[in-house]
Amino acid sequence: MYSAQLRLPKRMSSEEKKGVVEGTIMAMGLQECADTPIGNWHLRGVSGGEKKRISIAQQILTRPRILFLDEPTSGLDSASAFFVTQTLRSLARDGRTVLASLHQPSSEVFALFDDLFLLSGGQTVYFGDAHRTTEFFKESGFPCPSRRNPSDHFLRCINSDFDRVTATLLGSRRILETEASDPLLKMRTAEIKSILVDKFRVSEYATSARARMHEISLIENLVMESSKGSEASWWMQLTTLTRRSFINMSRDIGYYWLRVVIYVLVSLCVGTIYFDVGTSYTAILARSACGAFISGFMTFMSIGGFPSFVEEMKVFYGERRNGFYGVSVYILSNFLSSFPYLVLVSLSSGSITYYMVKFQPGYSRFIYFSLNLFGCLAVIESLMMVVASLVPNFLMGIITGAGIMGILMMTAGFFRLLPDLPKPFWRYPISYLSYGSWGLQGQLKNDMIGMLFDPMLPGDPKLRGEDILRNMLGVGLGHSKWLDLAIIYVILISYRLTFFLVLKFNEKVSPALRSLHAKRSLEYLKRRPSFTRKPSFRSTPSFRYTTPHALSTQEGLNSPLQ
Repeated sequence: MYSAQLRLPKRMSSEEKKGVVEGTIMAMGLQECADTPIGNWHLRGVSGGEKKRISIAQQILTRPRILFLDEPTSGLDSASAFFVTQTLRSLARDGRTVLASLHQPSSEVFALFDDLFLLSGGQTVYFGDAHRTTEFFKESGFPCPSRRNPSDHFLRCINSDFDRVTATLLGSRRILETEASDPLLKMRTAEIKSILVDKFRVSEYATSARARMHEISLIENLVMESSKGSEASWWMQLTTLTRRSFINMSRDIGYYWLRVVIYVLVSLCVGTIYFDVGTSYTAILARSACGAFISGFMTFMSIGGFPSFVEEMKVFYGERRNGFYGVSVYILSNFLSSFPYLVLVSLSSGSITYYMVKFQPGYSRFIYFSLNLFGCLAVIESLMMVVASLVPNFLMGIITGAGIMGILMMTAGFFRLLPDLPKPFWRYPISYLSYGSWGLQGQLKNDMIGMLFDPMLPGDPKLRGEDILRNMLGVGLGHSKWLDLAIIYVILISYRLTFFLVLKFNEKVSPALRSLHAKRSLEYLKRRPSFTRKPSFRSTPSFRYTTPHALSTQEGLNSPLQ
């Protein structure tokens, strides 16, 4: 239903969209699992075959004229593969053109094909009626044995990987005595492919295909309908994505629920360690250390959500390629769906630590404390989303995110005071870009301004909080704590904009870079001797094995082991 709301036109009512969804479920044979969750790392959901059919169902919701499928049966058992292919055949009978690439289909699956297009090294080996392929191979001198799957025989003729297998078997004398009877053992794959390509060029199959293409090209007023992928309104996409993401976050215990528990436990630890810290001289350092831990180390735990971010990015890239929605809608919906959970973390952790440590009392000060913690958490979430879009690998992403956050915490002003940081680079600009420096300054101002602390020596006058901030902690008082808070949210917005630019870059520039890299890799492989060397068929025979009959020579035998 989410895919329907994201893609179907806004002029359709909810009942009409629901009818389209129900019809698609019936067409794909998904009635039994219609109410079953897809599943994740801790929740068992639908099977592998059902996942394949669900992926296909998402694509046919909009009734596309042409459907491209890349290995829809890979990883499925024979029954599931047959059912998926049978479903695709039904879609083709319904007036759609279905193009699919399959890995070694079974004989039952191969019998469902209407047309077959065989490619090898970019050259057309055969294109035409699938049921006439065996006839073409027989005419070319490579008949398919009756006991062999036709698709396996075709791949055996045009796949060069079999050359190494054949050379190994010949070298071990496993098929030595049948060398003269099997034509595939006498010739290399390149020679077989060359014969088939040349034969197809002058065959009636190629003539028929060219005639059909010429006939289609002469049709007047043949205009392809262009589609932007989604016809839903921007508001419908935003609300649907937000609702779906919110539900997914609530179902995944590792996304936020586990972190909420950890935050509460850590907050209790902080509260008991700094319980009723007081206003003694030693409490000055204790209050600043507690504030640094809350704004720095507690927010560091948000890195635990990185695995969920990586999985979410995989879903986004797949749906974005299919035109489900835009980048801006996704980024905004992601923030809106996570907003309630971040508020829950901030209020639960903030309430425990604030009242157990007994920071300076006051409702407005507690509100500031919670807003400051919420902003720091949201900044880290946004930073990890940027890292997930740049480094999709789980381990490398954790290392990268932890390294960045470590640098930001070192320049926050606790480990070394802000005025003492080296001016080039660390003070300007790193400390100004660090959310931790603004968060810690705001927290210290919120807590210490207006307070009086005991002096180091009895009898000395009380120490004002303002003087402590300025002279002992290196916190400037030239601007308000609310400016510190505002800058945190500016950093939050900048990270979200960076996330937007990274996704746009990946969408526009990354395909061109991957294409260039692929071309250079192919050129490099072609120059490698191991890539161009042909396997030898004259290896020294081995006497370690007996010599069974080849499958292609077993016709007429009572047992293939004779």
